[in-house]
Parts: sequence; C-alpha cells; structure tokens
Amino acid sequence: MQLHCILLAVQLLANNKTRKTEAAMDRESFIKMMSEARLHDLTQGCSIFTPPWPGEKSLEVHFFKRVTGAYGGGQGANGQILNWSNTVGTHLVGERAFHSGGRAIADIPLEDLNGPGVIVDISGMVSDYSIITPEMIMKKAEVKKGDILIINTGYHKYSWDQPQVNNDKAQGGVESMEFGFLVRHPGPSMDFYKWALEMKLKVVGVDCGSAEHPMNTPIRRMHENHFKLAEEKLEKETGKTWDETFPQGEYYELTHITMPKGHLVLAECIVGDIDKLKNKRAWIQIMPIPYMEVETAWARVSALTAPDGMSEADFMAAMEKSEMIDMTVPFSVQTPQWLNYIPLSVTYTKRVGGQYFGMGRNGSICNASIHLATHMDGEKHFYPNGRTIGQVPLSEWVGPGVIADISHLVSDSSVYTPKMIEEVVDIRKGDILVIKTGWNKYGWYSEDSDEFRYMVKHPGPSSDFSKWAADMQIKWIGVDAVSADHPMNTIMRIWHPKTFAEANAKLIKDFGKDWDEMYPLEGFYQDMHLNLFPKKIVHAENLAGDIATAKSGRYYIGCYLQKALEAESMWGRFVAFKEGG
Repeated sequence: MQLHCILLAVQLLANNKTRKTEAAMDRESFIKMMSEARLHDLTQGCSIFTPPWPGEKSLEVHFFKRVTGAYGGGQGANGQILNWSNTVGTHLVGERAFHSGGRAIADIPLEDLNGPGVIVDISGMVSDYSIITPEMIMKKAEVKKGDILIINTGYHKYSWDQPQVNNDKAQGGVESMEFGFLVRHPGPSMDFYKWALEMKLKVVGVDCGSAEHPMNTPIRRMHENHFKLAEEKLEKETGKTWDETFPQGEYYELTHITMPKGHLVLAECIVGDIDKLKNKRAWIQIMPIPYMEVETAWARVSALTAPDGMSEADFMAAMEKSEMIDMTVPFSVQTPQWLNYIPLSVTYTKRVGGQYFGMGRNGSICNASIHLATHMDGEKHFYPNGRTIGQVPLSEWVGPGVIADISHLVSDSSVYTPKMIEEVVDIRKGDILVIKTGWNKYGWYSEDSDEFRYMVKHPGPSSDFSKWAADMQIKWIGVDAVSADHPMNTIMRIWHPKTFAEANAKLIKDFGKDWDEMYPLEGFYQDMHLNLFPKKIVHAENLAGDIATAKSGRYYIGCYLQKALEAESMWGRFVAFKEGG
C-alpha cells in the first residue's frame, strides 16, 4: 500500500511537470504557428500618385525639415507633413461615414475587424457596372455567419500600382486605370446588403474603389455618361430602370442608417496578393489607424493561412482562441506631437446632409506631421539613403518578439541597459523588442497624464544599447515613450537645461560618468536613430493602450502600417498576439 502511494505521488508529480511543460510550450507553439503561417499583404500602394475617390483630396507629402537643418551641434531629422483624405489607398469606411451617431474608428474593437473570412472570386461573373448579388457569392464559396467577406471582382487589375491594361479599342490602346478602378467597377445589389446583415458579416471588403455601386454614389452625377451606360445595361438585363432597382429613399435608409447601426463596415481598395487567395478561407486582419474624429481611416489589410502540415480547421481554431494586445494610442487632434512638429488637424469637407441628390456621406481632409501618436520611425527619417515605409515588406514588420517590462527598474530620466532587458525576458536574436518603461501612463490619453514628464523626463537607453541591439539583430524596437532615445540625448538637452542638469546628476550617481563622457556628441547623439537606422533597425514610439497591462514575455508582434510609398515614417496599428486560454 505504501509503495502504491509512493508510485501514485511520483506519477502525480510527473503529470504536473508535464502539464507545466505543456503550458510553457503553448506560447512557443503559438508563436511558431504564427511565424510559419502564410502571410498575404492585400494593401494597395499609397502614394502621391494613388487616385483618391473621385472629387476627394489626393495625398500630398512635403518635407518641412531635413537632416542638415538642425541647430545645436547635432544632426537633425527628415520631417514631413502629410495632407490627405482617407479614401486614398486601402482604407476602412467606418460607421460615421454614413451615420454621424455611429462608432468612431477608435471605438471599433480589433476583434470586430479581425477574424475568419473568405476571399470570393467572382471576376468571371462580372463586368463594367455589373450588380453583385448574394447568389454570386454563395455560388463560388461558402460564407459563414460572422465572417469577414472580401470580394475579388477582378477590378484590382485597374489599381494604379498594377501593370497597364491594354485594349485596342481604347484611346491610345490602353484602358484608363482610374476609371476602371473607381467609376466602372461592379457593386452590390440591395439584397446583398440585406443578406450581409442577416449573415452578421463583420466587414465587407472589395478590390476596387467602393463597396457601393459607383452609380449609387455621387459618381452618378459626376459622370452621367457612365450612369447612362450602367442604366442601359441594367434595363437590358432586368427590364428595370436604376431607380426602380435602387429606390433612393429605401437605399439611403439601408446603407446610411441600418448598416451602420448593424455595425457592418466596409473595406475598400484591397489589392496586393488578393489573386493568391481565390475562393479560400483565411484569417483576415484589417488594421486601421484608430481615429477618434475621422469617419474613415487608412488600414493595412492582410490574410493568414495555415502553415504547412497544419489543417485549416486547427489553424482557425487556434486563431479564434488567440488574444490581441492593442498597443496603439487613439489618433486624435488632441494627440501631442513631437515638440516642434505640426499637430493633426481635421477639416470636414462634406457631410451626410450636404449632397443635394441624397447620397452624401461624411468626408474629411487631414493635415499632420507624422511624429505624433503611435507611429514607426522609418529609415528615411534619419537616413536619407534608407527605404520609405511603403518599400519595406509587411514580413519585416511582423514576427516573434518580446515585451520587456522594466517599469519597476526606471524612474524620471533613468538610463536603462541591455542587462535590464535580459533580466526580465528571454530575448533572442532576430526578435522584435517592445520596451515597457511604464511611461505610457503619462501619455495624453490617460487619467495620470503628465505631458511634460512624458515628453521630457522619460527613461532612455545606455550608450551600449544600440550596439547590443545590432549584435542581437533586433528586427525593430518599440517604446511606450515619445522617443527611443533618451530625451537628453536629443535637442531636448538644449531646450530644457534644468531637466538636463537633473538628468546629468542622476547619471553621475548611477554610472559614475557625466553626460558627455557616456554620450559623446560625435558618436552617440540620437544614438538609437543615427547608429541603427542605417542597419535597418528602426523603432516605434508612443506605444500605449493594452501595453499598460501586458506582462513581460514572448509574443508574436506586428505593426500594420499604411503602405506609404513616399513617407519617411508612418502611423499604424501595433499589436502583440498570444495564445488563448
């Protein structure tokens, strides 16, 4: 009996040890699965050459400062101001585009924009001005309740970043890409929207300029010659006029009130790898910039499919259970910019009630320098020979990594070291590194907000940090503060001499060196920018949100930036993924 009890105890200990091992392996298995999943970028190139939705603002990019324009003895930065409407490039059309009482983009949880879905190819069933029906969709693929649905009409071939479309009957022998993408593309029937609501679809996305039929928008009045062609085609096929098929009052009620209230939102200008996913299910990721005031937002759209050796069902089940840690601060006109940069401004240029023919929507123009809110500093911000944000493939923005919580080790103007990171987390070569200093709690979107402390007194890295990061081949670095450099290792040193004196005294106490000994100007000024950007190791700033409760550990991490082809830096959505319970 005693021997039996001993054996039972040994077995229980072994089982407990096995369970602990399995628990420890869960995170590693999840990260491995995410790393090996096939990643498909479905985002259109966003450029000064990208056509906006007809009548809206094209993207403008101009430099307001260059690296040689600084004063105070150190190199400056390349800084840009963007002026744009959010209908340029891949974007999410939010509830407030049609219904002013709907949720702001920032209030839509990522869970409502990410999830299982299907990319349905109906390109062989449609042509110019065609009407998309639920039957077309269901004939090509199974759509499940709660899916994200992306429709491949084939009209992404007219996207400005695709090869030209030759046509002997067209003027010059080449079709107008812009008219194909924005004016002639197919669009949904009224029954389609009703079906989408009944199916409780999270998002409907399209590979063309609008998820509405262009002739149910102001394009009907802007291009009446095209409306005539569209109506002639409809009458020939159905015997009905346009207004008989789409009664304007009923259509307005459905799309401008019922759909937004049903939380059905739209994703437009989906291009990229869409043809690689014809009639396939995938885990679809729609990652918009989390605007508070704006009705539509730039978004990075991508899809994941199961890695080799794993079934689609198992992959989807694991993704359904997974958790997302959204580390992005809401994007707002209230967001403080880097101290001498231009803040965000938003001007509404049209409102729902402002169109005399009854199909109006809310639309705005934004203006801002890039270095505010959660953003990625790109290579060209400090390294003119580097790549723009849009030239970096999505695969370089995602991957295994760590969140290192060192908040208990730092205070005002502290210097943190590689050793501190290694003490709190298992960091490995090639990782993404997110540093949690705790300074997110002093950001503008916090009840403990202290803007001066956030901007001027945050901790920063030691002088050996950049070499360590390079040796570790870190993919990119993120910080929950306004800069990845110590503020007193930037122009802040000149702007705030009192704070510099306090930081210098603390450095001498902690390290036995004064500032110029540890950070000599010629080699270590803005160290994390100037010494790492030429090595393609860039960093994200102003991480916030769920990072406040995130624990040290290994995660799968991604930053989903607008594919801005001329931008030195860019906003996006910054997310850490972990396995579910």
